[in-house]
Amino acid sequence: MITVVGTGTGASPAPETPADAELVVGGRRHLDAVRLPEGAERIVLGPLAPALDTIGEYVGKDRPVTVLASGDPGFFGIVRVLAERFGAEALDVRPGVSSVATAFARIGLPWDDAVVVSAHGREPRTAVNVCRAHPKVAVLTGPGAGPAELGAAVPADRLLVVASALGDPGRERVERVTPAEAAARDWGTAVSVVLCLDEARALGAVRTVAGGRAAPAGWALGEDEFAHRDSMITKFEVRALALARLGPRLGDLVWDVGAGSGSVAVECARLGAAAVAVEKAADGVERIAANARAHGVYVDVVCDMAPDALAALPDPDAVFIGGGGAELPAVVTACAARARRTVVVAMAALDRVPAARAALTGAGFACDGVLLQSSRLAPLPGDVTRLAATNPVFLLWGSRIPVSEEGSEEGVAQ
Repeated sequence: MITVVGTGTGASPAPETPADAELVVGGRRHLDAVRLPEGAERIVLGPLAPALDTIGEYVGKDRPVTVLASGDPGFFGIVRVLAERFGAEALDVRPGVSSVATAFARIGLPWDDAVVVSAHGREPRTAVNVCRAHPKVAVLTGPGAGPAELGAAVPADRLLVVASALGDPGRERVERVTPAEAAARDWGTAVSVVLCLDEARALGAVRTVAGGRAAPAGWALGEDEFAHRDSMITKFEVRALALARLGPRLGDLVWDVGAGSGSVAVECARLGAAAVAVEKAADGVERIAANARAHGVYVDVVCDMAPDALAALPDPDAVFIGGGGAELPAVVTACAARARRTVVVAMAALDRVPAARAALTGAGFACDGVLLQSSRLAPLPGDVTRLAATNPVFLLWGSRIPVSEEGSEEGVAQ
């Protein structure tokens, strides 16, 4: 049996180690805080593989092992690795309080509606996108993905709560800072977790299911669900297929370029993605912000012309281009150069399709498209119904071809 003991955040700083343990494995501070059984071997965790091999030798001889870990070792912790290697039935897990639960307790907030994302050992872009999209996020940090990196990228109106050395009475600190203040500091190595909060929405509604915002009951909402000008809005039939090709999900960033009413950006945000809407008209910017508020989501709205406005934006996973005009090929080219996964273009003018397609294929995308023509039910006098045709729209989409298919190395996996 492998006994896994959670320690530190909320548990006793010096938990009891099972008296029969013949091998005790843990971080140096955990090992220093406990009294080891007489004769027990001690391994300070560094590289994980050698420690697992030693644990395996003891388990193979039915010799008891204790592993010390921070907080709740089943929450983004070592339990996963141990269960995969030795089987869940070999584990006796005794959890402490997780760093996330402790951090929220320190500031007096419930966390059943929080999204928890790990940036430890990963590039921070997924964590940053979750922070952009959601009002209450806990980020488990790591080198290169800490408070400074988050502060440099999240919306300026967020509050960051930086919790360091949780559970250590002499060193614990919980600090509330703006993103700019976080970005300007060197936080060292003691950070346990960072909370990113939209204070206006930090309490939220009473939940029956834990986690972030629940998936919407429906999408491709009707045009009457959005404020718009003179029917300048992506129709729901077009939006349904565009969303299917964009594939917005938690941790993604989606650009809505030439956003108009922002209906695509808002729907992507409702599905969990971070969304940036680029719109040149000032009244359009106001409508997009109002539509986002009406649907309870956050959309970062940029009032500027594409493609120039795109240079300052973080790289997207997917892009929807809804505007048109002579600059369309340049916009598609700029978006294709930055998109990690896909670009979707909606065009009412058929003669713009070849240039848009050439821009996508020239950037290494595999292209497909469809002309969407629909007729909606419409009432007539006398309690009868006719079919009312909507304007046809050509939807073109490009999917990035993996570099490996072209004989080169793949990009770094997220």
